[in-house]
Amino acid sequence: MKIVMICTGNTCRSPMAEALLRRALTEAGAAHEVASAGTAPWDGAPASEGAYLVALEHGLDLSAHRARHATAELIARADLILTMSRSHLERVEALGGAGKSHLLGEFVGLRGAEAEVLDPMGGEIDGYRAAFDRLDHLTRLAVQRLPAIGTKG
Repeated sequence: MKIVMICTGNTCRSPMAEALLRRALTEAGAAHEVASAGTAPWDGAPASEGAYLVALEHGLDLSAHRARHATAELIARADLILTMSRSHLERVEALGGAGKSHLLGEFVGLRGAEAEVLDPMGGEIDGYRAAFDRLDHLTRLAVQRLPAIGTKG
């Protein structure tokens, strides 16, 4: 199964979510492929400094990450797309992801504003830490919802 995490710039939330989901899947003994992209990234940009530093605090290295666009081709190749906000979900569905895309929080059972992950971009480091902690919790819940843990698609 190929899973793609989506945010706006692909420099904060989705790279952290990608790394966290990959770690949670590894801990669960799964072999799913995980990637991330943005609805409006600056292609090739590295992870934001805040995301990079907070990930390092938790043993995750985002130094190799480079932002990329959520394209129709990427969406077509994905089996599951998890977005950070409703606007991302709308964009992914417009690119052909309807039926296999979900708001990350809704995927794990949250509703309303609680289902979205706020963007820490440009804020203080504590905002990145809060986003990281929230994504850690949500990605661990997401792993429990995934079918066929341990298969690779």
